[in-house]
Amino acid sequence: MNKEIELKMQKTIENLDNKFLNIRAGRANPAMLNGINANYYGTPTPIVSLANVTVPEARQLMIKPFDKGALKDIERAINEANIGITPVNNGELIILTVPELNEERRREYVKQAKGLAEETKVALRNIRQDANNTIKKEEYPEDEEKRLLDDIQKLIGDYNKIVDEKLVEKEKELMSI
Repeated sequence: MNKEIELKMQKTIENLDNKFLNIRAGRANPAMLNGINANYYGTPTPIVSLANVTVPEARQLMIKPFDKGALKDIERAINEANIGITPVNNGELIILTVPELNEERRREYVKQAKGLAEETKVALRNIRQDANNTIKKEEYPEDEEKRLLDDIQKLIGDYNKIVDEKLVEKEKELMSI
């Protein structure tokens, strides 16, 4: 049972990592395009499935579609996604230049990261609560039940530390120029 709970907690941490990737730190990252779908022949398709996305410079993304007919659709999808970057279409590829972040914007991103970290901690507490309820229903001997509950409490403490460490790391990344 502990392995099952730990697996759920690991997945919650992985989810946090993925969400942190979408918070940009003034550097180009192909993950910025995650969740953006272009309307390709009437079907919403992820940009990464339609094009080769590269990072030629620290603050630049280059999107080269496999099919040039998708160029306008990709450009439209990026504009509609409102990621704060205007795409430049040169007829062959789309170039996204990530602007430098000002202090106010950096603080907004830090606040966003803190919110995500708190959501993750709530998810971890929910996993703990479900596990505790399951243990109490199972009618273990009293000392065994206490040991299992203590194990789960220790586990959530460890995972909360991981969340805090990841948040500190992301804050450093966001606030460094």
